[in-house]
Amino acid sequence: MPPAASRPLEAGVFDFIAAERIRPRHRYWLHALLLLLTLLSTTVVGAGFAHSFAAGRIFDFDLGLEGYKLMWRNPAYLLDGLPFSVTLLVILLTHEMGHYLAARYYLVDATLPFFIPVPNLIGTFGAFIRIRSAILSRRILFDIGIGGPLAGFAMLILPLIAGVSMSHVSPGVGARGELVFGTPLILRFFERAILHTGPENVYLHPVARAAWVGLLATALNLLPIGQLDGGHILYAFLGEWTRVLSRAFIGVLVLMGFFFAWSWFFWAAILFFFGLRHPVIVDPTPLSPKRRWMGLVALIILILSFTPTPIRSGL
Repeated sequence: MPPAASRPLEAGVFDFIAAERIRPRHRYWLHALLLLLTLLSTTVVGAGFAHSFAAGRIFDFDLGLEGYKLMWRNPAYLLDGLPFSVTLLVILLTHEMGHYLAARYYLVDATLPFFIPVPNLIGTFGAFIRIRSAILSRRILFDIGIGGPLAGFAMLILPLIAGVSMSHVSPGVGARGELVFGTPLILRFFERAILHTGPENVYLHPVARAAWVGLLATALNLLPIGQLDGGHILYAFLGEWTRVLSRAFIGVLVLMGFFFAWSWFFWAAILFFFGLRHPVIVDPTPLSPKRRWMGLVALIILILSFTPTPIRSGL
């Protein structure tokens, strides 16, 4: 019989092996199918962006949807959409893999990313992973929560710079069209630094537009609410107080819906009904000073990525 001191370790090993055996298998076919469908939907949108950009005309979403018909008659039509779609999917995949790898580092059971294909203005509702086991400490919750935004934001910087460099300067173009896109602070900075003008005069290249979507996804995920990455980070700092603050921030989104963009009503409703739960933390040990500084970095990323009017009517 082994010494008594070694039994807990062996028991832990056997528990881990047993957990691995009963863990649900990855449905690789589903992950691959959703990725391919999202590649298709974003490529159709990207082709619309690319052809509008090349012709110097404002992108028309309704005409962009015609790409689903055009691709059957001329599959080569989609090739021009790949710079947008591949750039966007790499940014979203990097974000989700930041969460996934952090979870696996701590032996937290997590799925591979699920992409969400939608025939909307950007071709997707993003991606997500599912956490299928407990997150027991603030430290682990923080590291998993912040891993995605840090990785995704780092990945989008180079495409953002390259895309702005390839963009066109056209006086007043930013305020024309049925839909007007907001401009986060970091995008304003690069437009000023590279093109020496403001967003009202910049027609973004599709690669820059993909980076813009990455910034939007980063900002939405870092909102300090419930199940969002920002909610997990805040919960790691403040614990149960986050439940109250999440509801307060949802109220702020409702107000933003009145004053800035109606889409905030949609996000407020989704988060109120589906996004307020938090994991149960067993180990309440406060975060280390290093992680507190990383929390400040996350706040700075949110400020740089956020715009109160992501998309508004230009009419």
